[in-house]
Amino acid sequence: MSSGGYVLLVAVLAALAFGVYRAMVDGRFRGTHRIRGAVEAEREMSADVTSVLAGTPWSEQLGERATFLQFSSAFCAPCRATRRILEDVVAETPGVAHVEVDAEHHLELVRRLGVLRTPTTLVLDGAGVEVTRAAGAPTKAQVQAAIAALTG
Repeated sequence: MSSGGYVLLVAVLAALAFGVYRAMVDGRFRGTHRIRGAVEAEREMSADVTSVLAGTPWSEQLGERATFLQFSSAFCAPCRATRRILEDVVAETPGVAHVEVDAEHHLELVRRLGVLRTPTTLVLDGAGVEVTRAAGAPTKAQVQAAIAALTG
């Protein structure tokens, strides 16, 4: 095999490995992200916990039990699929709300919450505190498992 063939083989294997990696991690709910300024805010607020949506237009749209905070963009196809999945779960689960934020128009919130790509879905508890997050499009089963873990 020529050196060009080896280069092609390595490129194809690298692309396959990256595709498998992305398929494994996209949409999985993992831990939270430390919010910028959280340490200073905690000191100022003492033991009080503040919502990640405090001071935003969505602060009054929290669900009683949980809220899906979805960051999306206009031309993001996985964002539309994520929206449908989250709306289905919200329709099936009482006390859960869905809030969608256009990441392009709310960059300050995106930066403060450490959102790096769309779609990113944060699961907030009833007080608006981030419990977990998923980067990429989660499946309906993953969303239901995240809510079940939160609400018990």
